[in-house]
Amino acid sequence: MLVVVDTNVLISALITPFGNSARILDMILGGELHLLYDDRILSEYRDVLLRPKFSFEEKDVDALLAVIEGEGLKVMSTPADYPHVDKDDIPFIEVALAGNSEALITGNKRHFKGKSLNIMSPDEFLEFWRRMKR
Repeated sequence: MLVVVDTNVLISALITPFGNSARILDMILGGELHLLYDDRILSEYRDVLLRPKFSFEEKDVDALLAVIEGEGLKVMSTPADYPHVDKDDIPFIEVALAGNSEALITGNKRHFKGKSLNIMSPDEFLEFWRRMKR
């Protein structure tokens, strides 16, 4: 299954290793899900993960991003105009649309309202995943 993961889900996965976001990250790292990304998304992941307030080691961030880059699927997207969407969220929408993502997983669904995407919280995604596996 192809997914796009918002940065807040990645942060949550690392801060709360037994939460639903961590389960999703485990599914990505284990190959059950295929993470779609582009250079803008990788750059945001890196910038946010290296913020001092999170205290993640740079070598650990580099290792995680290397796995994401190696195991994920890089997508070339077409720029689009979303006047009511925060500019930092646009790459996630563009990559999800261009890559035919089955889900855009975010902790901030309100940022993506009105888009023709399957936008889910981590909890909703895991329930969706369970239903699909039956």
